[in-house]
Amino acid sequence: MSPRALELIDLAVRWVHLIAGIMWIGNSLLFNWLDRSLEPSSAGGEGMQGEVWLLHSGGFYFVEKTMLVGRPLPRTVHWFKWQAYTTWLSGAALLAVVYYAGGRALMVDPAVAALGPGAAVALGAGSVVGGVALYNLLWRAAAPRGRGAARAAGALSLAALVGVVYALTHLLSGRAAFLHVGALLGSIMAGNVFLTIVPSQRVLVAAVRERGGSDAAVAARAKTVSIHNNYLTFPVLVLMVSSHFPGLYGHPRSWLLLLVLIAGGAAVRHVLNVRFGRPRSRWVPALAGAIAASLALLWALGRPGGPDGALAAAGAGSAPLPERVPFDSARRIVDRRCAACHSREPSDSTFGPAPAGVSFDAAEQMRALAPRIRERAVVTRTMPPANKTHITDRERALLGRWVEQGATVP
Repeated sequence: MSPRALELIDLAVRWVHLIAGIMWIGNSLLFNWLDRSLEPSSAGGEGMQGEVWLLHSGGFYFVEKTMLVGRPLPRTVHWFKWQAYTTWLSGAALLAVVYYAGGRALMVDPAVAALGPGAAVALGAGSVVGGVALYNLLWRAAAPRGRGAARAAGALSLAALVGVVYALTHLLSGRAAFLHVGALLGSIMAGNVFLTIVPSQRVLVAAVRERGGSDAAVAARAKTVSIHNNYLTFPVLVLMVSSHFPGLYGHPRSWLLLLVLIAGGAAVRHVLNVRFGRPRSRWVPALAGAIAASLALLWALGRPGGPDGALAAAGAGSAPLPERVPFDSARRIVDRRCAACHSREPSDSTFGPAPAGVSFDAAEQMRALAPRIRERAVVTRTMPPANKTHITDRERALLGRWVEQGATVP
């Protein structure tokens, strides 16, 4: 398939994925908010769990939560499932188009691990499938055994997540590792809908039809995984956009930053969950702030010795660098290592013409983009992707010195 066709498929699938994700997450956040905001029902009666009045779009809405004990099933009941299914299906297609089939984002990085493309795809896909299977095994075993078993399942789930994060960031390219952890968490969420929430809802509907009441245990099981989805939402969102931030996935301690992002997203979700209903939990915003500060600190610590240290590391083990790096030297490096993609007429069309609008066809374009060249090629070393063009440490150091000296052009 041609690169242009892959790009169009990428656009279409990404658009569907975004729309479906917004609808799914919006519904999830709304229903979790409703559960936290219910007030005692004015109607009373067995199975009544509360009610709430809403004001939106010029009108008043009345929402009542009930288990329909002794009441008939309404003729029309709205289910919320296809947004989740569409989000997962389009996300899986996007992963295949961008990482597995077209190679528009590389799975492997020789600087990380000597892994072949086939093995990397198997590892990435296997981590998603295996992670979902392990999660469901743990929580299905814990469900009938009470709170202690649930805590143990939670601890084991977190330990497994740390292991997956560490393994993927030490075997795959940084960008692929972040996206696959996001795919794992998103697949757990979609699996919760498909394997637990919707089947539980079918049981509830059947119970109301047959016996005029519903099983509280079945409802509780569905609610448990719904809460899990609620806390995974923000981590999945940040990992979806992580590919735009090479300072994260290219960080020397990217595995720790990834865990900080997940914990920070869950903490922010918790703040929003408890900010009105649990005054004693007001310490949580401080925790979220501490996590954010840790993120900034870790990001800074990832550049040993500052800019000069990064340049020295790039040139380590080679002949001394010249005092001044002329533009012609920088131009030759860019032509050999960067312009294959970053050109209006690239020789490597995998990523389309001038990815991210970055082109080095003219000297003035190089000068204008010099800070970006330094950040991506010298400091974070995330360009070329997975060192596809085999740029050397010395060439990185020469580019860095050219930028430091003012990025002069003829």
